[in-house]
Amino acid sequence: IVARQRLRLGLDGRPGAAARRPPQPASRKSAIDLLLDYERRSLAHQPGRPELVEAPGHWRGVGFRIGKHRLVGAFGDVVEIISLPAITAVPGSQPWMLGLANVRGSLYGVVDLKQFLEGERSAVNEGQRCLLVRQPGGNVILLTDELYGQRSFNDSHLIERPESLEGRYAAVIARAYRVADVTWGVLDIPLL
Repeated sequence: IVARQRLRLGLDGRPGAAARRPPQPASRKSAIDLLLDYERRSLAHQPGRPELVEAPGHWRGVGFRIGKHRLVGAFGDVVEIISLPAITAVPGSQPWMLGLANVRGSLYGVVDLKQFLEGERSAVNEGQRCLLVRQPGGNVILLTDELYGQRSFNDSHLIERPESLEGRYAAVIARAYRVADVTWGVLDIPLL
């Protein structure tokens, strides 16, 4: 087998063996040269712009929708984004308290955020995404109508809280950002 491979590669030392090898262009690099080039470029690469991640005037959060309102929660308050887990009802609890859920061995309260803020129940779908958030009394799962993912804002987008955010919204939203004609209220999750 080794002899056949050497013959195929033109390494057997016989005259004419190298002639059977396909000609290689002069500009073609060897595999080692390619790997060294990849290493050099990967070490020189600077991913993203980390100076904007924590830069003054920039703010990032997780965007979601409750009813007709688009809201964002601070990254520091959102522990995880999860699929809606199986819920066990808690008798005698508030209507917005959907129950308890076991997530990887830990029990969390599940709150319908729309019902808590607006008094109207959210539609629950299989595979719906929820926010596992940090609260002063312990972590809680918040049911949202729609999840948008990461949103970034800067001070030029900052506006005062819109008048449309009234009732319970007014108690938990102090500021908002406006980007491309869309207003994002910043939900102060610890105040819930």
